[in-house]
Amino acid sequence: MDVAQRLALIQQVGEEILTLDELKTLLEQKQHPVAYDGFEPSGNLHIAQGLLRAINIGLMLKAGCRFKMWVADWFAWMNNKYDGDLEKIGIAGDYFIETWKACGLDTDKVEFLKASDVVGDPAYWSKVVQIGRHSTLQRVLRTTQIMGRSEKDALSAAQIFYPCMQAADIFHLDADICQLGMDQRKVNILARELGPKLFGRKPVAVHHHMLMGLQQPGVPTGEGDSVERAIAMKMSKSKPGSAIFMTDTAAEVEKKIGAAYCPEKQVMENPIIEYCKHIVFRKMDVLAIDRPAKFGGPLELQSYDDLVQVYTAGKLHPMDLKKGVAAAINGLLDPVRQHFSKGRPAELLAQVKSFDVTR
Repeated sequence: MDVAQRLALIQQVGEEILTLDELKTLLEQKQHPVAYDGFEPSGNLHIAQGLLRAINIGLMLKAGCRFKMWVADWFAWMNNKYDGDLEKIGIAGDYFIETWKACGLDTDKVEFLKASDVVGDPAYWSKVVQIGRHSTLQRVLRTTQIMGRSEKDALSAAQIFYPCMQAADIFHLDADICQLGMDQRKVNILARELGPKLFGRKPVAVHHHMLMGLQQPGVPTGEGDSVERAIAMKMSKSKPGSAIFMTDTAAEVEKKIGAAYCPEKQVMENPIIEYCKHIVFRKMDVLAIDRPAKFGGPLELQSYDDLVQVYTAGKLHPMDLKKGVAAAINGLLDPVRQHFSKGRPAELLAQVKSFDVTR
């Protein structure tokens, strides 16, 4: 593929790219730039972390990137996940990887690296200290949303130096591209500002979309900037009703989608429409709607644009759309359920479900 084709693939991933010109230059200079994402192993995996992340990484791989996935076990420890039990955190990490494998990600092409394997390296801590020395405490506190916290929360000392470590990870992994969610942008911007001075380079940031929760948004229109709104409305493991989990039963998926917020004719801030845009039409060629004959009969939508046109015109009722989306999501999750129905994957899932999640 030429640079334009590779750039177009990455643009499918990035809701925000800092900056597009820098990314284009990087692709012109490197056939296989290093991209990275990271995750705190904790809790059951929902579809934004499972299906959506697998889709995005697959596009980055197709664009020629070498992908490094950072298993942020020490970060989960610092952030009090599983009451700081590193053994449980490690088991959850194995479960996450097994889930991505089950939903079609070629994990053989992804390099999985653990934070616990590098913390004994003095070179790593040198990078952490350099970032800390060149950052004010107030600036660090403003990045705490990266770990699902607010600067107003009562933070432990470990949580305060968490952002310095995350910024250092980028340079320790020799990452050219930070491919993380929009909720991670503040620490990536910190790394972009300090990188040229401290490490002689500036990473490109490709921030992917954060899927909305299923429940009606609770943030009043116009409150905060677009990123703060998106973070407030995103799917959350701590709110089970707002999320579909990768191993939910078909009946659970149907129930959650059936109860989801889906205003008639409205596309913006509609979680069911979001599912179609960011998951269904990126994995399937057609969305089949079993619409009653009196409302026009069965409908096959070929693209997201087709859906928007029909839905905003009032030609597709929310309940008919929900039934079609539930069937599509269940089709995508069936291989995952089967994968976790026996053997080592089933044992991993049982262990993770038995753990008490803390935050």
